[in-house]
Amino acid sequence: MRLRQPTDFLILESLEETGRNVATNLESHTGKSRQNINTRLPVLEDYGLVTKIGPAERSGLYEITSLGKAALIYQDQYTEVDDFKALIQGPDTTTTIGSLDPQTSFVRGKEDSTDED
Repeated sequence: MRLRQPTDFLILESLEETGRNVATNLESHTGKSRQNINTRLPVLEDYGLVTKIGPAERSGLYEITSLGKAALIYQDQYTEVDDFKALIQGPDTTTTIGSLDPQTSFVRGKEDSTDED
């Protein structure tokens, strides 16, 4: 995930503050050109940070996603980590250790029974 700073974060901040919006309005909120915003919105959509919503296919109406909100929370760490996407997506809880879900094990304070000393 390669974001342009500060443009992409300004777009995300504006969408979080104002809700659903179009490039023309984002231009006035961010101070960036409409052409620049129109170029970045599809990229942000590909990353899952924003989503294009109706009513028409070519409406250009976007809103921030939960992943986009996470990107804003961790914005200050963008240049400090190697994999920003992994950071904002959080830990992978789809894999299991033995028969225990890692997140459940952590919450319950249990360890995997296969770890013997």
